[in-house]
Amino acid sequence: VHFVESGGGLVQPGGSLRLSCVASGFPFSRYAMTWYRQYPGEERKMISMITSYGGSPYYEDSVKGRFTISRDNGVNTVFLKMDNLKPDDTAVYYCRFVDGPNDYWGQGTQVTVSS
Repeated sequence: VHFVESGGGLVQPGGSLRLSCVASGFPFSRYAMTWYRQYPGEERKMISMITSYGGSPYYEDSVKGRFTISRDNGVNTVFLKMDNLKPDDTAVYYCRFVDGPNDYWGQGTQVTVSS
């Protein structure tokens, strides 16, 4: 299992970014996918989840209404569109996939929101 994350960077408050996580090595279309973020010195926290077929998205309260999760099973990719970004969104963002006892994470992509 392998993930390649991209799309992070430096953005001003109120700006937007779209994160991508390209997966390989497992039947991507059969599994729910999640996005996590991690602040320095803290544990990773789930912020969004999408089912295998792209429905029933979950959003943590702090990102609800600003972030949109989606997926394209044809290219094994899950996305996180982030709008109206705030300084508190500054963190490392990870995609994650769990299959029973197996737990797979992307390498992380840094998002920095600052003027």
